[in-house]
Amino acid sequence: MANDLSTGVYEIPSELLEFRDAVRQIAQEKIAPRAAEIDEKGEYPWDVRKALAESDILGLPIAEDLGGIHMGTLMQQLAVEEIAKVCASSALIQMIQELGSLPITLFGSDELKQRFLPKIASGEHSPAFALSEPEAGSDPASMKTTAVRDGDEWVINGTKNWITNTSIADFYVVFAKTDLERNRITAFVVESDRPGFSWGPLERKLGIKGSPTGSPVLEDVRVPHANVIGEVDKGLSVALGTLERTRLGAAAQAVGIAQGAVDYATNYAKERIAFGKPIATFQGLQWKLADAETRVAAARELLYKACSVVDNEPRGSRAVGKWTSMAKLFASDTAMAVTVDMLQVLGGYGYVKDYPMERFMRDAKITQIYEGTNEIQRVVISRAMLG
Repeated sequence: MANDLSTGVYEIPSELLEFRDAVRQIAQEKIAPRAAEIDEKGEYPWDVRKALAESDILGLPIAEDLGGIHMGTLMQQLAVEEIAKVCASSALIQMIQELGSLPITLFGSDELKQRFLPKIASGEHSPAFALSEPEAGSDPASMKTTAVRDGDEWVINGTKNWITNTSIADFYVVFAKTDLERNRITAFVVESDRPGFSWGPLERKLGIKGSPTGSPVLEDVRVPHANVIGEVDKGLSVALGTLERTRLGAAAQAVGIAQGAVDYATNYAKERIAFGKPIATFQGLQWKLADAETRVAAARELLYKACSVVDNEPRGSRAVGKWTSMAKLFASDTAMAVTVDMLQVLGGYGYVKDYPMERFMRDAKITQIYEGTNEIQRVVISRAMLG
């Protein structure tokens, strides 16, 4: 008996397409005109954040009963993709909404959810995810930050590194060692106004300059036991359970950056005249554009498939980690390769700041590094394959 594949196998539900189109309109009308300035000044775009909040986009990672408009993983990543087409820094606002809230959503107590998630959904508060340290990036078990219990409180000491939203976040999901002998860690919510919490100078980065990255410092910071996320000494599960889903944000950002570059290069090729005719008429450039469009389309399909796996597989399924790692790996490598090729289409104009192509290329590089380097993604994929 033949399989009936005639109706809508790959169609995105109409309600998601409608919301995606609304995000696209906001991105094109309110974010795109600001993108170059955001990059040039390296300032956090509070106006963009306000626009995303007023349109309920910031509420996508949060459940409806907690003030959000959760419509599934695919819709969250559709939003990231659309924003990243015009401004990768602004896309990070949406990405960190998920990264900073998902540990509480997946592992937090009802009290923690009620206390923190409604303000994240409304945009009133901004979160951060503080796992990496100066000597513990891909290997979180090597972290030096510690938390010691003192009655009904925990005293946290240490320094984090490469933390997005440093200086503007209202709370940080902080991971600290709570059992030094067994190398166990625990996850905590740490509000930014707690005594002993500070940060040093922000990083000066190659790309995503409108998103602050820094090193939070915790010196005898006290938090109540109620701020523990999940179980004591089970923080690694919180971290990995979060990252295996949120790495799709980096994949979506990469797809958006790559598509933005292809779209810009295509329009440029139609208008740029060389040897008396548009350069789009030259076969060499046509093939470069065709290869780029094909690679981005493939990355997008892998991203959407991975989103479907996240939404349909049970938590802890090995398939989730494998598919999200494949999507992140392929999309980010695609973004880097495509932006380099599309810059070449513009020639010398691609190399100057008057055109956005060099920004696309600079922003693309980080997608191969954060949310787990692509080397780590290959480890995850091969382990899933080999059992």
